Order: sequence, then structure tokens, then C-alpha cells
Amino acid sequence: MESKTAAAALAALAHEGRLGIFRMLVRVGAVGMAAGEIARATGILPNTLSSSLNILSHADLIVSRREGRSIIYSANYWAMSTLLEFLMQDCCGGDPKICAPLSDIVAKAAACDGTCLTELETA
Repeated sequence: MESKTAAAALAALAHEGRLGIFRMLVRVGAVGMAAGEIARATGILPNTLSSSLNILSHADLIVSRREGRSIIYSANYWAMSTLLEFLMQDCCGGDPKICAPLSDIVAKAAACDGTCLTELETA
């Protein structure tokens, strides 16, 4: 991942509302959520939600698909993993005392089939 791409992703997440949306989509897994469901769950007004989803989408952190009349949004786990890998690439000069807990989180994420997302939040 290039620094410019990482910066765009981090900038998209540097807003409490967008971060909340992204974390919620990470929790629900590949099933995703319709925009209306996201609005109800977060209490975000439709125009603000639309803007937030657009910013997250342009940062490649979420993907969307049409199902009937709804647009379903879900987290882009590949982009999230790539961002985490970029952030940890030169972690702590390889010091195992510092890197081990982070490596454990990444290992759990790599093995995750969508059922372990709650576990990752408590790690």
C-alpha cells in the first residue's frame, strides 16, 4: 500500500461518525447493511450518511452492491487488512515484546470467517 492510499483511508476514518459506520459494517460481516438500516442504527441524517458512505467508499474501505431496491454496504476487509499491514510493516523494529500483541490481533483477523469479529474488538 502506498502512503497516499493509507493517508486517504486514515483520513476517512478520522471522523467519529464515519469510524462508527465502518466499525458497525466490520461487525455485521459480508452480509452488510442497507443504507436505511445504517441510518436507523446510527441516528445519522440521510444526507450526512450519504456523504459519509461516499467518503468511506472513495477510500475503498467499504463496498456496495444492489439488492432489489436497496444498496447494501459492507466493509472491504481486504482494504482494512492491507491498511493494518501497512501500519505494522516496520513494527517496533521486530521487538517481540511490543509486536506480539499486535501480531496476535492480525493473526485472529486473518483466520476470521466473519464469526470472530466480536472477539477482535475485545482483543
